Parts: sequence; C-alpha cells; structure tokens
Amino acid sequence: MARYREAVCRLCRREGAKLFLKGDRCYKPSCPIEKRGTQPPGQHGNSMRRGKALVGYGQQLREKQKVKRIYFVLEGQFRNYFDRAARQKGITGENLLALLERRLDNAVYRAGFATSRRQARQLVNHGHIAVNERKVDIPSFQVKIGDAISIREGSRRNPHIEGAWATAAGRGRPSWIAPVEDADMSVRVASLPARDDIDRSINEQLIVELYSK
Repeated sequence: MARYREAVCRLCRREGAKLFLKGDRCYKPSCPIEKRGTQPPGQHGNSMRRGKALVGYGQQLREKQKVKRIYFVLEGQFRNYFDRAARQKGITGENLLALLERRLDNAVYRAGFATSRRQARQLVNHGHIAVNERKVDIPSFQVKIGDAISIREGSRRNPHIEGAWATAAGRGRPSWIAPVEDADMSVRVASLPARDDIDRSINEQLIVELYSK
C-alpha cells in the first residue's frame, strides 16, 4: 500500500467513501466520488454493488482495507500496530487508531503542513520536517505529548507547504494538535489523540474481530 502507484481515486471508489487521499481535489466537484458516486472502478463495478450487503468476514476485511488505505500502511505494518494495541491497556480498537494517528506523517497532515497524508509522507521523507528542532525523516515516527512539530527553516518558502498551511484552518485541526503562538509554521502535540478526533466512519471493532479469529 505504501508503494501504490496507481490512481488513488480508485481506492476511494472501491471503499465507497471519500478517504481524502488526493488533497484539495477531494473537496472539489472534480472528485470522482462526486462525479461517479460510490460505484467501484472497473467494468464490473456495478455488479460488485448488487446483491446482499457485506456481512461477517467480508465486512471486516473491507473495514481493515479502508483503514490501511486511509493511513497508507502495508499489511505487515498494520498487523504490528494491532499487536502493539492489543498489548496496551484500554480498548484495543481505539489503541490501534491512536497509534496510527500518532504517526509523524499523519501528524504533519493533521497539523496542516500538507493537504493529504501522501504529501505529508513525502515532506517527511525529503527532510522538510523537524520534531523538537531536530530533523526526522521517518514517516512512522511516533509523536508524543509535548513534541513540537515544525517545518525546517530552509523549507518554509516551499509553495506547496505555504499553500497547505494557508488553508489549514478551513480543513480544521484535531484538538490534540495546537499551533504554537509566536512561532512560524510550528505546532505542538497537546494531548494524545482521542476517539472523537478520529474519523467516525471507521468501525474499529470490525478490525479487532477480524484479527481475533
């Protein structure tokens, strides 16, 4: 999934919902979901939506695939996150989503430095991001409370970053990320992600049921 090279809009249509993988285009009428609806891609798309609704294993599998595609992680990575979540105290499904939310590439996206998680991952990989004033180029890096995430000084004139930052307020930020006052392009992790901060369309219990078989 992390090396997916095809049109990402097909993934949204396959899952029948907007996954916000294409940045600003997802908010425009040109979004394929807006133009074509939730019909899956391909010549057999119509037949995939006919008949009975998915139940049991099929429903659980689709939910897992949807979350993997939202965060752009591979199956092995996703399973590792689940195993970590299962070992932690609390509700396994919520622990899983919190671990995915705390990935650095996701935090960069949620902070408003990028318009999509794919773009955020590229910013991290190319060394544009600093955590506590030190360059971090590992997308899976787990941020923690108190961490300051910022754009490195030499990258602040990047037009893509400037454009994303200028429109960040319109897209909204979760409560666990707060802009740093009197600091240019910098945010702080104010708390750990809560379930209310994460996409409510995700049914994490289905994923727990799938991996618990």
